[in-house]
Amino acid sequence: MNDPASPLQIVVLLSGSGTTLQAIIDEIRSGNINVEINAVISDQPDATGLTRAENVGIQTCALLPRDYPDRQGFDHALASCIDRYKPQYIVLAGYMRILGKSFVERFAGKILNIHPSLLPRFRGLDTYARVLEAGDAEHGTSVHFVTAELDGGPLIMQARVKVLDGDDEESLSARVKERERKMYPAVLDMIAAKRIEMKDGQAWLDDKPLDKPLEFDPSR
Repeated sequence: MNDPASPLQIVVLLSGSGTTLQAIIDEIRSGNINVEINAVISDQPDATGLTRAENVGIQTCALLPRDYPDRQGFDHALASCIDRYKPQYIVLAGYMRILGKSFVERFAGKILNIHPSLLPRFRGLDTYARVLEAGDAEHGTSVHFVTAELDGGPLIMQARVKVLDGDDEESLSARVKERERKMYPAVLDMIAAKRIEMKDGQAWLDDKPLDKPLEFDPSR
């Protein structure tokens, strides 16, 4: 493992606008987190997130699923691309493609994701519509380690957001994303400080297994 003072080396995978990526970049450039982005990879060649990376000199790569005969071929190409940049962790930031089991097992314990719900509630898509339909009093976002089970890996940290009277998907999403942009960099910095890791199928904090996810402090 690297010296605790060395930046955490990551590769970011995304599919869209890259607002979460931008939040990580901003925290790095401000000196608030000890992280270095080695590359940004997308499954969408016109993803705005690639432009955000290029604008600050981060290497980028677009790998298109249609260029490969099957999921296995794409996952193999993606893994080979990631290996070239030698990251310690792979950070999913709005990456909409489901990763195959063999890919996840190859990088076991080294893939992170952020999901817009208080997992295990509302796995999958359309979480804002589903929470409003269910009438829940709160929603939120979760950072977790990725396993072969969709949105089912060990939880690291969650941020809670109250559902307000009159909320629609857009207003609720805006408040959740505000939390995401603060919480994800905070988790990465804790990993860089070697405080968090995945071991024995669990998330560990300071050499002890986490019985429940950490609660994000929005005042951080």
